[in-house]
Amino acid sequence: QVQLVESGGGLVQPGGSLRLSCAASRIIFSIYTMGWYRQAPGKQRELVAAITRVGSTNYADSVKGRFTISRDNAKNTVYLQMNSLKPEDTAVYYCNAKLGGSNSWGQGTQVTVSS
Repeated sequence: QVQLVESGGGLVQPGGSLRLSCAASRIIFSIYTMGWYRQAPGKQRELVAAITRVGSTNYADSVKGRFTISRDNAKNTVYLQMNSLKPEDTAVYYCNAKLGGSNSWGQGTQVTVSS
C-alpha cells in the first residue's frame, strides 16, 4: 500500500515562500507521476502541479511562474516550491501518486497565506 507523507505547510505572509515535501514509501517511486493538489474551504480539489517519470511538468494557470514542482528519485520525494504566495493560495495541499489506474493520496498539509 502506497504511503505518502507531506510536510512543510504553515502560515506565511503574502509574498512569502514555502516548500512542501512529500515522502513516498512502498512504491517504485521513479515510475509514478507525482502531483500536488489543493482544496480550499467550499471548493473542489484542484491540480496545482504534476511531474511525470521523465520529468515533464504541468501547472495550473494560477500558479505558473510562482510554483515549481520537482522530484528526487533517490530520496523518493517530490517537492513543491511556492514563491510569491497569495491569500488565494490558502488551502490544504495534498500529494498524489498516479500509475495507470492507481491513485494514492497523502493526508494533506495546511498552507495559510495571511498578514
